[in-house]
Amino acid sequence: MEWPRVSFVIATHNRREVLLHTLEHVAACGLPTGEFETLVVDNASTDGTAEAVGERFASVKLLRQTVNRGPCAKNAGIRAARGEFVVFLDDDSYPSPRSVRRMIEHFRIDARLGAAVFTVTLPDGSRECSAYPDVCIGCGTGFRRRALLEVGGLPEDFFMAAEEYDVSLRLLNAGWRVRGFDDLHVTHLKTPASRFPSRVARLDARNNVMLAMRYFPDPWQTRYALAWLDRYRLMAIANRQRRMFWLGAAEGIVRGIAGEHRPMRREAFEQFAKIDQTSRWLSGLQNLLGLRRILFVDLGKNFLAYEIAARECGLEVVGIADERLGGRGLRYRGLSILSDADAMNLRFDAAVISNLSRVHAKRRRQSWQQRARFPVADLFQSGESALARAA
Repeated sequence: MEWPRVSFVIATHNRREVLLHTLEHVAACGLPTGEFETLVVDNASTDGTAEAVGERFASVKLLRQTVNRGPCAKNAGIRAARGEFVVFLDDDSYPSPRSVRRMIEHFRIDARLGAAVFTVTLPDGSRECSAYPDVCIGCGTGFRRRALLEVGGLPEDFFMAAEEYDVSLRLLNAGWRVRGFDDLHVTHLKTPASRFPSRVARLDARNNVMLAMRYFPDPWQTRYALAWLDRYRLMAIANRQRRMFWLGAAEGIVRGIAGEHRPMRREAFEQFAKIDQTSRWLSGLQNLLGLRRILFVDLGKNFLAYEIAARECGLEVVGIADERLGGRGLRYRGLSILSDADAMNLRFDAAVISNLSRVHAKRRRQSWQQRARFPVADLFQSGESALARAA
């Protein structure tokens, strides 16, 4: 019997037409038919999804669920997959034809590569990525199936939101690498159906608290749980989902306290959180430019690391410029959150991009460098030459 090299795993719920569109693209992934298989986990859809897939894509393995388990239902696909590599897709995302072949080559070159993260392109041509560099994304990540099975797949108790973080932390802790690649491309349609702001606000708060309390070593458990809650609270206020945030926060705290604490190795945690790396980088920037007062640009998910670094360097932080939260009179731990226009009127020595999302950090840095008359820098610039360019 011929075994496929790649298993595409897709979870879906009541999005029949967009799923059928995706399956057409997956069928043209660039691999010969015998080298890949496609598994669709149908989360108890009631719109005829299962019947339509069976009629139009007879080769697709359909795994029908009796309840909706969200994206974490991909675990059923992992268990049924036969490929050496498993590629997670959303029901509205698909890889470019040559990317899958290049993904296989990346795994061949690096024996400790556990997850190869695709570069995501949205319909308008813009890019998106995870808030942290060493985290996989559900709409486009290839895994070494052996690594996925070793760490246990996705968390069954998350449903959706931060499930990619959970599996990424376990991969990093087990010594596997999680890397993004510029030559791997996936298109993500971001179909609005089934994306409910109230559910997102609740599960973002709940699952991120659980994540920190489950895996982070002392004393970072509490510090990150509180910092992330502060951030998600402000996002919920901006989206008029304050009540759902508090519901999720309460659920996360209760579950986090009652749950098992499995702290990561400190080396693996630093690889993820980059606390020491951020402090060293900001100290180097301070010494190079003689900084005393800085403005942070973006309330990124890893803002705590930047906050700690500024305190260790003795820098005064004049505020946070954030294009999503600014101009609403909001404050984060005593710091005013401002629009870009208002922030540029403040007095400071440099603008520091406080966002570890590579896509958003680059976009924000370029935007500020076009308008600002002062140094603008971010962590993804490296070496003295890059710091000099900030000056």
